Amino acid sequence: MLPLAERMRPRTLDDYIGQKHLVGEGAILRQMIESGNLSSFILWGPPGVGKTTLARIIAHQLQRPFYILSAVTSGVKEVRDVIDKAKQSQAMMNTGLFQNAGISRNPILFIDEIHRFSKSQQDSLLGAVEDGTLTLIGATTENPSFEVITPLLSRCAVYVLKPLTNDDLTELLHRVLTKDDYLKQREIEVSEYESILRYSGGDARKLLNIVELVCNAIPEGKVVIDNQTVTTLLQQNPVAYDKDGEMHYDIISAFIKSIRGSDPDAAIYWLARMVAAGEDPKFIARRLVISAAEDIGLANPNALLIANAAFDVVQKIGWPEGRIPLAEATVYLATSQKSNSAYLAIDSALTLVKETGNLPVPLHLRNAPTELMKELGYSEGYKYSHDYQNHFVKQQFLPDEIKDKQLWYAQGSPAEQKMHEWMKLLWGKREEP
Repeated sequence: MLPLAERMRPRTLDDYIGQKHLVGEGAILRQMIESGNLSSFILWGPPGVGKTTLARIIAHQLQRPFYILSAVTSGVKEVRDVIDKAKQSQAMMNTGLFQNAGISRNPILFIDEIHRFSKSQQDSLLGAVEDGTLTLIGATTENPSFEVITPLLSRCAVYVLKPLTNDDLTELLHRVLTKDDYLKQREIEVSEYESILRYSGGDARKLLNIVELVCNAIPEGKVVIDNQTVTTLLQQNPVAYDKDGEMHYDIISAFIKSIRGSDPDAAIYWLARMVAAGEDPKFIARRLVISAAEDIGLANPNALLIANAAFDVVQKIGWPEGRIPLAEATVYLATSQKSNSAYLAIDSALTLVKETGNLPVPLHLRNAPTELMKELGYSEGYKYSHDYQNHFVKQQFLPDEIKDKQLWYAQGSPAEQKMHEWMKLLWGKREEP
């Protein structure tokens, strides 16, 4: 019997759960499908949110030839073979009946885990994507800006898929129990949802695997899915680390939370789990850079320098020696004082920008590159800070409508308290953290 996740794979957009911002009424991908004007794109999102399924649905609904490559097992030869097949297929589809009907059905190439393709492998796609020999749909769990070469990225739109919401997962769960030919024959009751939703973590595949696990554990009689049953079974059946999905995000989450929680022992343990599993060192290093900026921040600005240096060194010296600078950075970040004041400040500022729109820049702060602009008062009244004591002079820098708004608040570390006191000395008034 096929796994439940495969048996329940949607075949049409109407059966597809989640990602309404992409496939809902009037959304970009639905418009592409309905119009038949499909351009190349990359689907970026965590495991189990429907990237592969969406690509299959698009090919099916548009009745396009569909080729699949996995970046883990395919090389340049396989890419070229598919391109040759696509050219032959396109030549056939664009002649005779199809040509007379004005129908163009260039094939779709779906590449799973496209971030694992090397530069040369990605280069081999460029010509076929650019001349329309095939339409590329890539899927990745990694930021395409880091992992996809610029020439290919410039030829593809990037669409972000989100983790499924609890409502999405609940809808999927009910569908599974009523639509699957095997499960609907069994007496299954869901009495509690908290654990199964929490352990699924926005991942449809995890949800279906948990349902299958519970049902297999109770082969006869009534099956009750509740918090205790789900928790007990998952603790008895720990999933092996899988850097292609599944536990990949759980382990990195534990790693980052251990650093944030100032536990160097736990942080180094989770690092070892990733190293032993063959995780991509650059993936780990990038997360360290993000953690240094988000969680340590201004409490210890050197943390960002250390993390960035570790990232650079890993790329220079390779593996396995690269594990050492990663370990050094991990311990340093975990033992550093923590602050997320800069993270909170930029998010507060972005919220303010959304609320207030494009407020005008005060005249005295505007650039005045021409004599006419100077005559109109641009930059008039601006005081050059370095001409004053302590390189500071009081003047207004925010737009009039929010001139007294405070967005950055110091937190409890000595470094930020020192910054706070300096700002208070200069400005005379500063809200306390």
